[in-house]
Amino acid sequence: MAHHIDINCDMGESFGKYTKGRDAEVMPYVTTANIAGGYHAGDPHVMRRTVALADDHDVDVGVHPGLPDKLGFGRRTMDASPEEVRDYVVYQLGALRAFADQLGVPFQHVKPHGAMYTMLSESEEHARAVIEGILEVDEDLIYLATDMNIYEVAQEYPIRTAFEGYVDLDYRSDRSVVIPKEKTARDPELVADRFISIATEGVVETPSGEQLDIPAESICVHGDTPNVVEILEAIHDRLDDTDIELTSVADIV
Repeated sequence: MAHHIDINCDMGESFGKYTKGRDAEVMPYVTTANIAGGYHAGDPHVMRRTVALADDHDVDVGVHPGLPDKLGFGRRTMDASPEEVRDYVVYQLGALRAFADQLGVPFQHVKPHGAMYTMLSESEEHARAVIEGILEVDEDLIYLATDMNIYEVAQEYPIRTAFEGYVDLDYRSDRSVVIPKEKTARDPELVADRFISIATEGVVETPSGEQLDIPAESICVHGDTPNVVEILEAIHDRLDDTDIELTSVADIV
């Protein structure tokens, strides 16, 4: 029986005259695009163009909301209440969804970014506020859960939730991921090995050799990794020799 998996990527993170990522090169290799909503990265023009680019490649579209911190790329801790974080998510969701509606592109999911994701993982109150805010906008949206803490909270709500695995970041023994201050190139073959392992067995090996259960329906490959295209090429090269089928996350959860 085939193993079905989604590949998601954080995209649309350029703004103004600053270019981040290789979206045009990456888009043909993924099935889901998490598009920045303008707070940690992105701007209205980049948002519109990225939605259109995803549509050109039949890639599913959702929002990648972050904290209002472009200077820190949404990776710095902020003192924000659950209600404030909920409003940040709803605001960015609405902004990106308007572009999707304008272009006639279905809007599929929400995936938190950076320090916001960490906040939701560490505070159940914040996690609940965001999930409830999403449901109040659209009960059909999918929530990409970036770790098991958030995933377990989401299971208590009537929201479709996909558990996400990582292949270009290292895992700690508690299944949290190591977020480097600066992204560096990763070994494409090692990343491809991790992709196959998660997709077929639901496990990944830590740098110390420990085997962790990662029951992912979607696997993230980060668009700001310097050699992201080479990584995706290595993953796709492996698919021909496996029974893995790339599938929209909406058809999995």
